[in-house]
Amino acid sequence: MTTTVPALGTRTAEGSALQAVLLDMDGTLVDTEGFWWDVEVDVFAGLGHTLDESWRHVVVGGPMTRSAGFLIEATGADITLDELTVLLNDGFEDRIDRRLPLMPGAARLLAELAAHEIPTALVSASHRRIIDRILASVGPNYFALTVAGDEVERTKPFPDPYLLAAGGLDADPTRCAVIEDTATGVAAAEAAGCRVVAVPSVAPIAPAAGRTVVTSLEEVDLPFLQRLMTEMR
Repeated sequence: MTTTVPALGTRTAEGSALQAVLLDMDGTLVDTEGFWWDVEVDVFAGLGHTLDESWRHVVVGGPMTRSAGFLIEATGADITLDELTVLLNDGFEDRIDRRLPLMPGAARLLAELAAHEIPTALVSASHRRIIDRILASVGPNYFALTVAGDEVERTKPFPDPYLLAAGGLDADPTRCAVIEDTATGVAAAEAAGCRVVAVPSVAPIAPAAGRTVVTSLEEVDLPFLQRLMTEMR
């Protein structure tokens, strides 16, 4: 399922190779990937366990069921997946209520896409309760469509969320530009056939065919995205 919010029209520009822009949330638009790890560390400390820093790269960017399941198995903590999910979401909400920093260049890019009426979707592995909390601060008007990790049967790294978003915007996935910060998200977007711009947050991402790697969203604007799509075609 998807949730549409009052937003821009979703019509595509005639003659433009770029039909839509699909954006990840944590670590891409908002500087929150570190928040998740901090919450995981705190929750497991309360359960009497210390998380190994090397596990951070294992749990980043994927669905909570995978991350939480891995940490339960790795630590042997006496807690169910459902119980841990509640604790993690509660802890994360507490942090974003206190501070929600945008990634450099995010506000400018969203405003530019809106000004040019580029159909834009938010595609996240985070749960709906988290997405809606963050949208309230970032601005739901920037997105014609949002897809949450707990609203699809298979979330990232499967292509389903991006295929769902492209379909919801009546766009061809091969003419959608996806902006992602993790290898898991990149894998999902590429499996969907989208053109990917990777802005690595926690772990490096190597350039590859059909993928462009940048250091910051400050390098990304509408002409940049349109040029990538034109060059690909």
